[in-house]
Amino acid sequence: MAIMTYAAAARLAVAEAMRADSNVWCIGEDLGRGGVFQQYQGLREEFGAQRVSDAPISEAAIMSAAFGAAMVGTRPIVEMRFADFALCATDELVNQIAKARFMFGGQSRAPMVIRKPMGMWRSSAAQHSQSLESWYTHIPGLVVVCPATPQDNYSMMKAAIQCDDPIVYLEHKDIWANEGEVDPDYHYEFGRAEIRRGGGDVTLVSWSNTANLAADAGRDLSSQGIEAEVIDLRSLWPWDKSTVINSVKKTGRLIVAHESVQVSGFGAEIAATVAEHALQALKAPITRIGAPRSLIAYAPNLENQLRVTGQMMVDAAIRLCR
Repeated sequence: MAIMTYAAAARLAVAEAMRADSNVWCIGEDLGRGGVFQQYQGLREEFGAQRVSDAPISEAAIMSAAFGAAMVGTRPIVEMRFADFALCATDELVNQIAKARFMFGGQSRAPMVIRKPMGMWRSSAAQHSQSLESWYTHIPGLVVVCPATPQDNYSMMKAAIQCDDPIVYLEHKDIWANEGEVDPDYHYEFGRAEIRRGGGDVTLVSWSNTANLAADAGRDLSSQGIEAEVIDLRSLWPWDKSTVINSVKKTGRLIVAHESVQVSGFGAEIAATVAEHALQALKAPITRIGAPRSLIAYAPNLENQLRVTGQMMVDAAIRLCR
């Protein structure tokens, strides 16, 4: 296994897919210079401008052009730069791409990977820091994934490119430089969570970068005599209900943590599902941890007031267990 960054892992997956299939191509802003986070570095030099295509600053045009290309047999990787900017192409995604297979009676499809870097990143303020994953889980026809590690950003990208459905692919902006082992032979299956740490005292469920914080929180809790089972969902739709429910039946306690706003967040879906299927196993109330319903400030001291931290998870677990 090789050690590589989160950005390099996805870049390698894209390059391997493009070498294997001439129908795979990329479109977005600034791809010729490697992308905002250098996640396309070197791809223009290897594959040329036709397959690593720089587009005008029009998210709607980018999404629409890629959709048309997908409908006639190619497999576009659509770079939206920021999840916030992708809102300019929401009609194309929600009303056209997500519904294509249904509206055409299965005669057509839209195999697209729509990359939307998400999350809080270095004082980027209210228009560049949002985590909007729960929006897309509400839309039939879309697959929604949130890789948290270099391994997952490699394996999940490979699986997304091969999928015949449109994938909303949410990479966290603050972890491009994170390093980890990548096994090229690991095959990812949509809807399969990863248990990043086993434990019998409390179940801690998360995704994206918050799952990394949850793994750290699990280690801190262990030093205090509390063994948390840390589950990284990885895929929000479909999501791995059985792994979460089985864990809660074992531990009797559930904490769901995410960086996005707690109100109407995907954590509420998890909490409701567990309440429906494992209520009798619960020894304590379900706990949700999320951001307040507030715009994200530019000033670091204010921005930090909105951050979900590992310490929040540690404190919540101690309260539930003691």
